[in-house]
Amino acid sequence: MELVILTALGVGGATVVGAVIGFLFKNLSHKFSDIVLAFAAGIMLAAAVVGLIIPSLEFGGKFKLIFTIGGIFAGAFTLTLIDKLVPHLHRLAGNELEEHKKTNLNKVLLFVMAIGIHNLPEGIAAGVGFGSGNNSQALMIALGIALQNIPEGMILIAPMISAGISKGKAFFIALLTGLVEVVGTFIGYFAVSVATAILPFALAFAGGTMLYVVSDEMFLETHAHGAERSATFSLLLGFCVMIIIDVLL
Repeated sequence: MELVILTALGVGGATVVGAVIGFLFKNLSHKFSDIVLAFAAGIMLAAAVVGLIIPSLEFGGKFKLIFTIGGIFAGAFTLTLIDKLVPHLHRLAGNELEEHKKTNLNKVLLFVMAIGIHNLPEGIAAGVGFGSGNNSQALMIALGIALQNIPEGMILIAPMISAGISKGKAFFIALLTGLVEVVGTFIGYFAVSVATAILPFALAFAGGTMLYVVSDEMFLETHAHGAERSATFSLLLGFCVMIIIDVLL
């Protein structure tokens, strides 16, 4: 349980780390941000497949294909619904960063809310990993999510400050979006721990949410500013790093 608590704080705290970087380095190039985000996307891809979807098949018994495929699409459809209810995360982020002088407080708060809502299923994915009992794979999943949260935290700061929010309040809001992920981690862990029968479906559901985030938000963002080749190799590097970690652990 102690490991789950520390991981939850680490995953949520990664957003805060990104926010601090956003304060320190306000003019990071799009190319650098895209390379970092692509690396995180590669890690999340490996974590989703190796840490969630393959174990779902292993735990699923004779109904493994139904549990796994159904879980993947359930996770993807859930985030599709969320995307329809709130602004698209990276589309809005891009608009706020490119035209932050024209933003108003309402748009910025919608942007922050979008990040907070998207953080919940990511936290659940980390918690479900620990609920499976395989701590090494769970840590791999959590690492992938945490690395993705750092650039996410970075893009939070500039729009809020440009909308007139003080640095202290901006940091506090970034902290709240990270806390959403902490809550999600405990929800995923306790849900699977209490009802182990849902483990195969829950693993696949978490994997589906991660695949959705990578494809729908991260791929588009990393290939939108002229650094496509660098982003592609950075993604491959991130994927291979997680494969190596999985083998060594």
